[in-house]
Amino acid sequence: MSTFPIQLLLVEDSEPDIILIQEALDDVAIEVRLHVARDGIEALAFLRQQPPFEQAVVPDMILMDINMPRKNGLTVLHEIKTDLRLMQIPVVMLTTSQAKEDIALAYEWQASSYIVKPVGYSAFMQAIQALEDYWGKAVRFPPRE
Repeated sequence: MSTFPIQLLLVEDSEPDIILIQEALDDVAIEVRLHVARDGIEALAFLRQQPPFEQAVVPDMILMDINMPRKNGLTVLHEIKTDLRLMQIPVVMLTTSQAKEDIALAYEWQASSYIVKPVGYSAFMQAIQALEDYWGKAVRFPPRE
């Protein structure tokens, strides 16, 4: 059984997408504690517990967009997967990009999954439900420190 609540770091710069994901997570059966970073630099500061995130928890999972200001999601993914302290955290790319190069690079740099954001509320909610079914019920996360 997974450890609850699941600590989820959402790395997303689109406020409407953040709200939609928050709403979708409110409707899932598992307990999720959502943390939000609005760009790649903020995400890395959170993960490394740097100011102003000294008290941040290391998340069980990261849900990350690619196209963000300051530092994009693929660059952040690469930094996470080359950091010995962070590399075990599953990273799911959730993005609008359907570019073959982005998909290939995400998997080359060890993304756990690559999901293209569905268009429309109902389709988006179904995608979040699928995430819950797999990551919330079937997957076992590495032990927390």
